[in-house]
Amino acid sequence: MQGTIMDEGSRTVGSGAEAVADALADRIGPQKYRIWFQSCTRFTLADGYLKIGVPNPFMANWLEGHFLRDIKAAAHLATGSNPKISFAIDGALIGDRRRSAAPTPASPKAPSERPARPTASRTARPAHRLQLTLDTFVVGASNELAYSAARAVVREQQSPFNPLFIHGGYGIGKTHLLQGICNGVAQVRPQTNTLYLSAEDFANQFVLALKTKKLETFRHRMRQTDLLAIDDIHFFANKPSTQEEFLHTFNTISLAGKQVVLVSDAHPKMIGQLSEKLVNRFVSGMVVKVEPPDFQTRCEICRRFAQRIMTKALGEGKSDQAGQLSESVVRFVAEQVRTNVRELEGALLKLAAFAALQDEKITLAAAQTVLAEHIERCDPIVHVSDIETTVATYFGTTPSTIHSSKKDRTVALARHFSMYLTRKHTNMSSSEIGRAMGNKNHATVLVACKKIEGLLERDEEIHWQGPQGNKVARAKAVVSHLEDTIARG
Repeated sequence: MQGTIMDEGSRTVGSGAEAVADALADRIGPQKYRIWFQSCTRFTLADGYLKIGVPNPFMANWLEGHFLRDIKAAAHLATGSNPKISFAIDGALIGDRRRSAAPTPASPKAPSERPARPTASRTARPAHRLQLTLDTFVVGASNELAYSAARAVVREQQSPFNPLFIHGGYGIGKTHLLQGICNGVAQVRPQTNTLYLSAEDFANQFVLALKTKKLETFRHRMRQTDLLAIDDIHFFANKPSTQEEFLHTFNTISLAGKQVVLVSDAHPKMIGQLSEKLVNRFVSGMVVKVEPPDFQTRCEICRRFAQRIMTKALGEGKSDQAGQLSESVVRFVAEQVRTNVRELEGALLKLAAFAALQDEKITLAAAQTVLAEHIERCDPIVHVSDIETTVATYFGTTPSTIHSSKKDRTVALARHFSMYLTRKHTNMSSSEIGRAMGNKNHATVLVACKKIEGLLERDEEIHWQGPQGNKVARAKAVVSHLEDTIARG
């Protein structure tokens, strides 16, 4: 089987990081280390920094608030110095919560088309070592179609869905489906050449191949495969050279009758500055959206995750209690945490820690107390899709146009108001808003928000071209109308 590439982020992990981890385990004890660090963090020690990769913001806040002093002491003991400590979301830990042990040199960047951030060369691993499988995927009304399509790709030698393009919001199971397909194909047809990687990794390797004059080797590796699975395909936005290269790769694989599976945060037509040729190729197959899980699906996710994490937290000798969250607690968590699966996992991790420290089962009252701050922080007032739809309707355009690179007055106003209202009414950062709205830079979001704030401060008249002709309205009246419509919807 051809190697599978995992996006391991920007890091160089070596024996120094391992020594820090060992010292930390000795300092806080094996039980706490097993719960909070063993499978949920990744240590990186380089250039005077100790970077701790975590799967979600909750873990970062929890570890910083409860273990920062111990981490600093362990780092000093292991290295004899005082490296600066930082926490960062590590996408690889979502599906692979194990610390890396191999150093990975940084990839050079080409001046003509630089990646968004430096990344490291990846460790090749067979697809069956990916952590997520379709058997562990919780199926519900929100993802049933995507799951069925994934099963078809695994089951059929010649899938009817080619390419299969899966899109949806953050943390709702897209990567799980993608890894599940790779694992399923590897199990059913072991002889299949499978290549799994992120779009960022594809771009970085392409740039490296250009700089080192190894383009033919790169192309042979990418195109001689039976299943090409690429995550975060929206990363190609604003990268015309990479898009052109991937177009040829896609055509070569497709014409050979081989399978392509792609994952993105947005529909192909809503990815800003994506070439029309690529969009046409993507929509020629099966494009399916994964929606946020409904209440029943969230309940089942809670039950399964709780069974696994609570068993770890409470220890081997207490397995009779492990995972025994009452139905009232399950329903409470599923009702209160509605955004995505990662937030559900964060809430359950917090309950697991409480159960381990208190050595008792979680009651509904305890869950309400423990998760009060977590729920308040995680639950947005509205969702970005609601805002985009409302703003697009008001200004007589579409969400896909807001995501595009068009800059005429009407589209620019709609984009600016969308960014401003998303920043105001959700917990999304500027970078997250930019990615959600056509892979825009976070600075674009900040400029848009300042512009709308200035319009509101002066309550200026706004002019735009609507479907029925010229429109004029005061800035405060526009925001008031949009907020009222969003609240009703």
